[in-house]
Amino acid sequence: MITKQFKILGLATLLFMGSFSALAQKKKEPVNRILFIFDASQSMLGRWQSGRKIDIAKKLLSNMVDSLKGMENLEIGLRVYGHQKGYPPQDCDDTKLEINFLPAHLVADRMKAKLSMIRARGTTPIARSLEEGAKDFPTGHARNIVILITDGKEECGMDPCAVSLLYQRKGIILKPFVIGVGLDDSRKNTFDCVGRYFDASKESDFTNILNVVISHVIDNTTAQVNLLDENGEPTETNVNLTFYNDFTGVAKYNYIHTMNAYGNPDTMVIDPVLSYKVVAHTIPPVAVDSIILTPGKHTIIPLSTPQGELEIKMNSKIQYQYIVRPAGVDTTLHVQEINTIENYLTGRYDIELLTLPRKKFIDVEVNQSTKTTYTIPTPGVANILLPSRGYGGVYLQNKDKLEQIYHFKGNEIQHRLTLLPGNYKVVFRAKSAKQYIYTNEKSFKLKSGQSELIKIF
Repeated sequence: MITKQFKILGLATLLFMGSFSALAQKKKEPVNRILFIFDASQSMLGRWQSGRKIDIAKKLLSNMVDSLKGMENLEIGLRVYGHQKGYPPQDCDDTKLEINFLPAHLVADRMKAKLSMIRARGTTPIARSLEEGAKDFPTGHARNIVILITDGKEECGMDPCAVSLLYQRKGIILKPFVIGVGLDDSRKNTFDCVGRYFDASKESDFTNILNVVISHVIDNTTAQVNLLDENGEPTETNVNLTFYNDFTGVAKYNYIHTMNAYGNPDTMVIDPVLSYKVVAHTIPPVAVDSIILTPGKHTIIPLSTPQGELEIKMNSKIQYQYIVRPAGVDTTLHVQEINTIENYLTGRYDIELLTLPRKKFIDVEVNQSTKTTYTIPTPGVANILLPSRGYGGVYLQNKDKLEQIYHFKGNEIQHRLTLLPGNYKVVFRAKSAKQYIYTNEKSFKLKSGQSELIKIF
């Protein structure tokens, strides 16, 4: 009976924990917030096909907000500029949050009523409106979207591009959308640095553009990164991936690439508002930029990352490291430890093992899905006993060539060196001896895994 009660209690606990976990995951979903920044400057009184720009823009925006009533997890706000004071004189502070953020089903009627009362009167403080608009968003985890609707250019001496970049880098807003309403061709390029620009040169374009922009906010968008081998197949995996905001350079996502249960690259949910530079942190890294995702669609991002393995084996108590460089290039690509396996892009590399003396391998080839291995003999130990403090050093003898690998600095008389097997020579002069003729030499051979005592008399 007790066992049965424990089973029931355990089952109830699991169900509760599952429900709590699901609830926690749901809570983590960010709120989507859209701030419309609406141009009500004097230039919006200009004609645009069937009527005045401001009347057409207000009507189409009202229709759009009306269609968003049923959207969950969506909040909308409205900031207007150029509507409070007439021009002249110029008032560059003429920008106001007319409707604070409210759920979509509550804001629609209020926004339509507010838009109906807006009159185009003043100047065009775009940068100030962007700056104040970034401050309008409540704090907390959310996707903060700015949609700027305008027909003019900055008229108050500030830099909209700098303001937009600042608040994107701070992570307060995502890349703004700019909808140009009947904008002159000469002014269109000025908005490329502010955000993603859409040109509504006709009334019919405006509604289509608003639909596209809204789809960036509400549509679930996915992507997969195909890490291609040398045959063009997406077989590589377990690689760190970073998605950088292509505009600000700030890292947006960090994921570890994996395969799903069907052996295909896993699907990731990626925000389509931004364009991206995607970096696969292979050795060396591979990158592709200007990746634009289509809202509501699945995008495949291919990266050529054929890899093979590299290992240097060595029986040693010392955990030696070795430097890996691109073949023929004096630039450190990676530092690896002996007896470890690391993946590298297929190609040729130069290796320098930081033993004493250093061991080099030139033009090492790494091939697809194979392991390149080098085995280094166990080092030996040379115990060098000097008669007194003095100068000189230890040289590696390679036929007729001598390479100094260790330097006596006149401080110690005993030197214990772990050396690779080979032929060596000790050259020494006592610190007290003031003439070169008192230089002594002694050659010795060190075998793998052995210890030698070298006395200099």
